[in-house]
Amino acid sequence: MAINLRTYAASPRVLDGAWGTELQKLGLPPGSPSEIWNVSKPDAVEQVARSYVEAGCDVVLTNTFSANRIILDNHGIGHRAAELAEAGVLLSRRAADAAKSAGRDVKVFASIGPTGLVVMMGDKPREVIAAAFAEAAEAVAFGGADGIVLESFAELDEIAIAIEAVKGKTDLPVVASMTFASGPDKNCTMMGNKPSDLAALALRAGADAVGANCGVGPENYVKVAAMFRAACDLPIWIKANAGLPEMTREGARFPMGPAQFAALVPQLLASGANFIGGCCGTTPEHIRSVVQALRNRQ
Repeated sequence: MAINLRTYAASPRVLDGAWGTELQKLGLPPGSPSEIWNVSKPDAVEQVARSYVEAGCDVVLTNTFSANRIILDNHGIGHRAAELAEAGVLLSRRAADAAKSAGRDVKVFASIGPTGLVVMMGDKPREVIAAAFAEAAEAVAFGGADGIVLESFAELDEIAIAIEAVKGKTDLPVVASMTFASGPDKNCTMMGNKPSDLAALALRAGADAVGANCGVGPENYVKVAAMFRAACDLPIWIKANAGLPEMTREGARFPMGPAQFAALVPQLLASGANFIGGCCGTTPEHIRSVVQALRNRQ
């Protein structure tokens, strides 16, 4: 039976943290499609999922962000999109199921990101974009996902296509999440959409929750969460970066440590957030600190 997100979100829930930066620590080359590791290095992918489950998250995502044939076609493996998406869910499912012995019911939400196209430019027909999302949704549902999060979208038109395509293939709950880091107040997407725009679309299209991920850090998403809450009564999903990355000789470094990141948890909750986790630069330690901050508040 599909989860009722309104009921599930009645108590605050902790999400996992970053996947890309954690996989890179394990040797994933920058620019390489991480989804291929779901079959070539499954132990490494499962290790990331287990690290977040062991940190105490209630919801763990999957290594399937780019598992659609439009993006994977750029790497010559578009025909393997469904295979890689299903495999990614199975790995997170194993990590989540391992927590059952400790009496914990960890949910698995499959990550589906944008295609990298701008719909309004007409580079590909809308039905081709919709088919890519539908294929991904069907695969992650078959793999055993409890829900789907459409994340890191910048264009309202594209996430609208994604919601409709996913809803047409599965009855799993769908979270619609965009990145808000543009405009003078950092509360718009790159295409100029505001949280109220996404809230209106979510209500109209039947998404089960709205959210914001990536961005410039959790402090900015305190404001964004409040804007969502003013616009709708849907559960709110927040996964902020650990601040803006700073370039060093060793690569990108994210400035916010676990304690500083988790210090924003009370403000996020007060602004209406129901789900709180981390995006780029966050680690299992960040999530462990979020769990502790939530316990302290309760």
